[in-house]
Amino acid sequence: MNYLTAENLSKNYGEKVLFDDLTFHINEGEKIALIAKNGTGKSSMIRVLVGEEKPEKGGKVLIHKEIRMAYLPQKPVFESEVSVLESFMQSDDPRLKTILEYEKAIDENADEKELQRVMSAMDNLQAWDIEAKVKKILSALKIHDLEQAVNSLSGGQQKRLALAKILISEPDFLILDEPTNHLDVDMIEWLEEFLQMPSISLFMVTHDRYFMENICNEIWELEGGTIYKYKGNYSNYLEKRAERKASEQATTDKAKNLLTKELDWMRRMPSARGTKAKARVDAFYQLEEVASKKTDEKQVELEVNMPRLGGKIAEFHNISKSYGDKHLIRSFSYKFIPGEKVGIVGKNGTGKSTLLNMMTGRDTPDTGKIVIGDTVKIGYYDQQNAHLSQTKKAIDVIREIADYIPLNNGKMLSAGQLMERFLFEPSQQYTYVSKLSGGEQRRLYLMTILMGNPNFIILDEPTNDLDVVTLQVLEDFLQDFKGCLIVVTHDRFFMDKMVDHIFVLEGEGVIKDFPGNYSQYRAFAENQLKESRKSTAIEVKETPKVEATQMKEKKKLSFKEKMEWEQLDKEIPEMEDKKKEIEKKMAAMPDYNTIKQLTESYDQLSKEVEQKTERWLALSELME
Repeated sequence: MNYLTAENLSKNYGEKVLFDDLTFHINEGEKIALIAKNGTGKSSMIRVLVGEEKPEKGGKVLIHKEIRMAYLPQKPVFESEVSVLESFMQSDDPRLKTILEYEKAIDENADEKELQRVMSAMDNLQAWDIEAKVKKILSALKIHDLEQAVNSLSGGQQKRLALAKILISEPDFLILDEPTNHLDVDMIEWLEEFLQMPSISLFMVTHDRYFMENICNEIWELEGGTIYKYKGNYSNYLEKRAERKASEQATTDKAKNLLTKELDWMRRMPSARGTKAKARVDAFYQLEEVASKKTDEKQVELEVNMPRLGGKIAEFHNISKSYGDKHLIRSFSYKFIPGEKVGIVGKNGTGKSTLLNMMTGRDTPDTGKIVIGDTVKIGYYDQQNAHLSQTKKAIDVIREIADYIPLNNGKMLSAGQLMERFLFEPSQQYTYVSKLSGGEQRRLYLMTILMGNPNFIILDEPTNDLDVVTLQVLEDFLQDFKGCLIVVTHDRFFMDKMVDHIFVLEGEGVIKDFPGNYSQYRAFAENQLKESRKSTAIEVKETPKVEATQMKEKKKLSFKEKMEWEQLDKEIPEMEDKKKEIEKKMAAMPDYNTIKQLTESYDQLSKEVEQKTERWLALSELME
């Protein structure tokens, strides 16, 4: 079945042609990613497809009337003064409204009449079948407080809320603009698995290469106003694109050779009165167009004149940081060595940005101290583009730092020349920052950081809004960079290529140093989780007492922690058994008073199991 048809789409941005006269189809079962350089029209195309913007020159977008389509913009907009629950209640899906009414009735201990009403509605709409799915999606995207005001949520939380709403609505066809932005790695991997379902058809813009690799069966590239289509995932795209570029170069070279001969003929001014002569003249101009086609791709060339690092670089001496009762960092110590490349991973809210802000002096530890060497020059790329004035022209942003930039080879580059290396054409350099796309602003901001010649680079979510071409060249530069590097990113591909080891922020202030990249850490963590699930109360009992005692003697837990770990090891399996008993009772469909009590008990027990399991895992890792 054809889901979407685009006919003769054209779109300009001022005098710039983004795309012209494009026609394409998206069919059932296709999972397509659109790739393009920043500022070439990716988001504009999506806005045209969903009807937020109109195509020019009479273009059309036709969407099949019998399918459910959902759209996730980069920056979702919600009605002000509504709660998370009320935003869900605005859905067109009556099942979702009824499920949320049921959950609210349970939470608020509704009276018998109201509870009976919502349970009957659940029965009539067969909403019980998707209730578990709703809870799973809300849990995976960490949406727990349904009474919280939407306008009090951060931009990232609103993005997750918008994503949850469209996934819960069970659409046939999804259009997503940068869906992984503002998601932590756990959420991205869950979303990856969700979108792999055969029932979902998909068209998205993303820079996340692992995401494309694992989900997509087709990659489209928007280049020069034309769409090039590649069957397969991201790996296949790279291979086929290289073949296309080589073929284009060969065609151009051949055309240039022919053009030399034809040019000689044209200079003799042949009469174009005859049909053959006129055809040859027309062919000449077509040939000239092919021969003049540029096939070389501009790339970001980064050459930082890095000052030498001294013996002392950066040292953390027993630092701690808390906000109220929330402990982000506890007694953390570390000394950096030259050339070290470190990744920082952890769930949202565990203190990743706080650690970076303390290192750069934007924040201070509660206890302990941070010492930065005299020769260290930090370049800090944060998430906010805080240093870019929207009212200035792009080239003036650069000239404020320097008119000329020293390079490693002793040469100098003007601000304009440097901007060209960062893919800013001369005509674009005098554009106001406010007129640049999000990705172009991030690229400009990156340039202001690197041109300062740092020898210690800190990147906080550098991949957001950057196109794949820029990311690839940035990766090449950073791999050759001789200074120190710290990276916080949800982009697993970027992290894997960049880092030597990882600081893992586990929550409650615990930071562990893992010797490997992200994929290696993830495999290690999953293996540990599998092993922990195998540990049951029976296995503990079967362990010889002497052996168990000897094992505990080798661990670094306090006596109190050892007792706590042993108690949790017994309690968790028992609580899981209680949950199974409650599930059996609920399956028997008792009266409404009983099911209300059972639901409350089950929810409370689930929360306790989750809390105790997290504590058990934390203590177990201390025993390694």
